[in-house]
Amino acid sequence: MSENKDPHVAQPGTSVESVKFVYDFTEGNKDLKDLLGGKGANLAEMTNLGLPVPPGFTITTEACKVYLDSGEEPAALRDEVSAHLEALEQRMGKKLGQADDPLLVSVRSGAKFSMPGMMDTVLNIGLSDKSVQGLAKQAGDDRFAWDSYRRLIQMFGKTVLGVDGELFENALEAAKAAKKVTVDTELEAADLKKLVTKFKKIVKTECGRDFPQDPREQMDLAIKAVFDSWNGDRAKLYRRQERIPHDLGTAVNVCSMVFGNLGPDSGTGVAFTRDPASGHQGVYGDYLQNAQGEDVVAGIRNTVPLAELEQIDKKSYDQLMQIMETLENHYKDLCDIEFTIERGRLWMLQTRVGKRTAGAAFRIATQLVDQGLIDEAEALTRVNGAQLAQLMFPRFDDEYARGGKGVEQVGRGIAASPGAAVGKAVFDSYTAVKWSRSGEKVILIRRETNPDDLDGMIAAEGILTSRGGKTSHAAVVARGMGKTCVCGAEELEVDTKRRRMTVPGGHVVEEGDLISIDGSSGKVYLGEVPVVPSPVVEYFEGRMHPGADDADELVEAVHRMMAFADRKRRLRVRANADNAEDALRARRFGAQGIGLCRTEHMFLGDRRELVERLILADTEEEREKSLKALLPLQKKDFVELFEAMDGLPVTIRLLDPPLHEFLPDITELSVRVALAESRQEPHENELRLLQAVHRLHEQNPMLGLRGVRLGLVIPGLFTMQVRAIAEAAAERRNAKGDPRAEIMIPLVGTVQELEIVRDEADKVVAEVEEATGTRLKLAIGTMIELPRAALTAGQIAEAAEFFSFGTNDLTQTVWGFSRDDVEASFFTAYLEKGIFGVSPFETIDKDGVGSLVKSAAKAGRETRPDLKLGVCGEHGGDPESVHFFHEVGLDYVSCSPFRIPVARLEAGRAAVTSAGSDHR
Repeated sequence: MSENKDPHVAQPGTSVESVKFVYDFTEGNKDLKDLLGGKGANLAEMTNLGLPVPPGFTITTEACKVYLDSGEEPAALRDEVSAHLEALEQRMGKKLGQADDPLLVSVRSGAKFSMPGMMDTVLNIGLSDKSVQGLAKQAGDDRFAWDSYRRLIQMFGKTVLGVDGELFENALEAAKAAKKVTVDTELEAADLKKLVTKFKKIVKTECGRDFPQDPREQMDLAIKAVFDSWNGDRAKLYRRQERIPHDLGTAVNVCSMVFGNLGPDSGTGVAFTRDPASGHQGVYGDYLQNAQGEDVVAGIRNTVPLAELEQIDKKSYDQLMQIMETLENHYKDLCDIEFTIERGRLWMLQTRVGKRTAGAAFRIATQLVDQGLIDEAEALTRVNGAQLAQLMFPRFDDEYARGGKGVEQVGRGIAASPGAAVGKAVFDSYTAVKWSRSGEKVILIRRETNPDDLDGMIAAEGILTSRGGKTSHAAVVARGMGKTCVCGAEELEVDTKRRRMTVPGGHVVEEGDLISIDGSSGKVYLGEVPVVPSPVVEYFEGRMHPGADDADELVEAVHRMMAFADRKRRLRVRANADNAEDALRARRFGAQGIGLCRTEHMFLGDRRELVERLILADTEEEREKSLKALLPLQKKDFVELFEAMDGLPVTIRLLDPPLHEFLPDITELSVRVALAESRQEPHENELRLLQAVHRLHEQNPMLGLRGVRLGLVIPGLFTMQVRAIAEAAAERRNAKGDPRAEIMIPLVGTVQELEIVRDEADKVVAEVEEATGTRLKLAIGTMIELPRAALTAGQIAEAAEFFSFGTNDLTQTVWGFSRDDVEASFFTAYLEKGIFGVSPFETIDKDGVGSLVKSAAKAGRETRPDLKLGVCGEHGGDPESVHFFHEVGLDYVSCSPFRIPVARLEAGRAAVTSAGSDHR
């Protein structure tokens, strides 16, 4: 068998019947996440480590894919499940749903990538009107048995049968109100027995059928429901948000139940081996006595800190601490652990590499290096550019927050996910999405969130809840998305029905009121708190030194990770910069040159009038006069740029956009001319401008007279720019500088265009060399931004010393898109329908645009082996695209100054994760 084929997965030509679809927990391991999902693979790994895991088995993702493709489970699945269920029953000494002593199981989803709360789980399967009596007798606790049964009907009814969950919640609230109690645990056995009757009536009314009493039917329906939940709306939305492929499918874990709701010596909790918010080492997590797992994650009851478990049950606490250390050393990473204590006995229900905030990711990576658990290369795989970008966002001004006008701190919760978020208060997901689409910034406020709130959480600037802790749904999902989140702000009274929140002192925050939340401190403010630059940006600017006494430990972690990346990366990183100020900032941020200087930006402001004169010139003399006026201005710009980037390459793109962009708007001009005529005022210049605008008007300017075509059609335009570049380089060289200019010809489609412009440029450079007595080395190359240029790259390389891929325009021309039009009209629909996983203008379209980049790079280097290759579109700062550019063998990427650190980090990560796979 080929070593790259997984023997557990159906290969082409393999019959589905011959594939194994069910694995006992003793059969798998952590490396089988593709097949067993993250949860199943890690349950198997913990079983292998000898940790206390309740026995069970996993149905593979392959079974799910067959079900989703065909609408039916694989023919062999039922028999495999039956065989594993029988083995489980023999091991446990009781049968599923046995009347006098029932085996109960949970049915839980578990995809390869963690999708917290996005798919379905059902607990307590096997309970029925008969077996609930047996459970009560075996447990010696009627209340526990009836509580477990009502939970089953509630979860099964909502997730499997599709009953509106509010109906069960309302019935539960009514039962508590009738009893005059506030929490579920205060309901007695008789109350819960009545609630079960009520719940079964809800199922009958809503579904037209009785709640199923056959335990095997319950399990089979729950398994199908988990499969179906892979394509639920919230799961699809989460996958789009997190860029998780849609074709992976989910595994299903069938696990024997252990109970945390058997009384005060039982409970359930979630633990982290380090703080997922800060990365600091210590005991972090939440514990809830006399409860089942969903109570903790849902945030319905407020938990106690995990450290308090030591006083509640020291034996279980000590065992848990040992297991946490074992798991962290085994996985060599922060671990997220779910556990249950059943009458003093600890059980492990799940572990996974934990989601963490951006700051925690950087701190933990460096801590693990210092502990000797991982090396620098592995550390780079533990952080990413998106996290670094998040750390560069501004934070609240603490001084203003303490006493600024119009700002008042009104509460404090748990700092669940850091960041500074300001927005209008909204109290449901629908409003959050609606207002966000209208351009409003909103803060989503809930008592607690659930998976149905996902679209609102994505739309909001931040999330605020009055219940739940660091392991609640809101906290886990917010950390995964990089959203600011404050949880468990108990002093805030949230009324979602009336769309208001009452703060201490009685002030009411209505929907639409402005609030600010600080996910780093947990503080909640009325009004807008101003923001200040992040310490990470201050570090990149050179205003904060990582070794200084007052340096932030996060800055030290970022500094070390950037040093790791710079040592590992092959790709160089340049900046898109058009002036000396941007160039200097880019250099501070680590730029190794300028990959794109857009000269058209130098013709704006006061200089626009000179360009107008050039366009309006009727004679060669007038045109020469205009060009002569522009020359010294261009030269001054280039001198400043070369000085800022002394010793580093500066790629200057000659004028690219259509000339009409330098002229006034046609409507505005028409009005001015009409008004002047009506008032009989002189308007000769406006009339000439209007005529020029009409003359230069194009139906599709992007594909019209621009780029190299301008240089060929308007005599002297490109030669003036080349002369300015050459004279500036000569001036800097005579001043003992080291200018490294590269002249880039835009929008070339055929080598003949480039040859003509190059010949003219060479003549100008020679003239400047002779006049100044200075030897200049100016490289001349082109942008590859048209499909024809990419397809004939081998020919174009004969006249080009470098290629820079202009992936913005290349994406437009490959797809046939006008970006300004399509992003506003139908891109949202394309993303929602899954045609795009992400916009091709954000991340390189590898199959289309990327294929052209790869083939053009190969053809160019075959013609000219020393051809320098770079990219200067926005994709140059996109993390995923940077990896692609590394793999196809480009020499550098170029991006905006602010994204340079991200590109540096991702270039290092690309070198580590795809070692030896680039196509140079």
